[in-house]
Amino acid sequence: MSIQIVPQDELADGKKTAGNIPPVLFANLKTLYQRRADRLRKLAEDSPLDGYLNFAASLCEAQQRVLAEFPLNIDLSDELQKAAGKPPLDCRLFPRTPHWLRLLDALIAVLKPQSSGPVHAVLERLEHAPGLQREMMATHLLNQDFKQVPADQAPFIWAALSLYWAQMATQLRGAGRADYGENRQFCPVCGSVPVSGMIAMGTLSGLRYLHCNLCESEWHVVRAKCTNCDEMGNLHYWSVTDGTVDDQQAAVKAEACDDCGAYLKVIYQEKDPQAEAVADDLATLLLDDRMEEKGFTGSGINPFLFPAQ
Repeated sequence: MSIQIVPQDELADGKKTAGNIPPVLFANLKTLYQRRADRLRKLAEDSPLDGYLNFAASLCEAQQRVLAEFPLNIDLSDELQKAAGKPPLDCRLFPRTPHWLRLLDALIAVLKPQSSGPVHAVLERLEHAPGLQREMMATHLLNQDFKQVPADQAPFIWAALSLYWAQMATQLRGAGRADYGENRQFCPVCGSVPVSGMIAMGTLSGLRYLHCNLCESEWHVVRAKCTNCDEMGNLHYWSVTDGTVDDQQAAVKAEACDDCGAYLKVIYQEKDPQAEAVADDLATLLLDDRMEEKGFTGSGINPFLFPAQ
């Protein structure tokens, strides 16, 4: 990979990459899920998707609560050495401990009293599912074999897995090192795919970081390059403000590549400082519909909306 997670003392002279751009940003879990929940509820106020956005907000609030009540203690001191240039927390290979199942049970316990109807029934089924079945569903999701997992259970399982991987990611005693090369479409920490790309503000103004849909880490990818195939010549940007063309003022756009036929949302924080990678991606499903009508396929996966297969 062109970004590797290495022990901090291996970064020569503190240099991270050209221009001293941080290749990887690890999540601030103290506020991440509550901020996401607040953004989802704000976006729900004027959205035809208000019901689902509010459901997603409730799950994020449960994640924030469970994070505080069930901290993860795990020794990751050897993982960077064993990684050998690969994601140290590879979601397809890293052996899960039962802690993620405790996180899932805790999420269910928080959500059940406030749920009703179909959601309550789903939580009941998931609560009483055998451990082996839960493990199999988790493996299918991490391998992107989504057809093997009931769509109504997938967001809850993924929420627990994400809590588990995000806690591990923030405990890695390492930092990102950028080597020249391509293939930055996968998270260098866990190997999962992005939700969307964020154009940052502040000290990182104008830089693009892809946001991992599993471990919540972000990694740098230069702008004007396809995040799926690395080509640069045939990129187009679309928004839904007028339904047909790119609006320069839109906070969320789809970057589509004619070379590989893929697209990924790009979210501009300078247009809306409150924008959030998961929330704003989920709230702009109309843009996904438009891109699919044009024949493009999304290369990102939102943790609240897994693709049908």
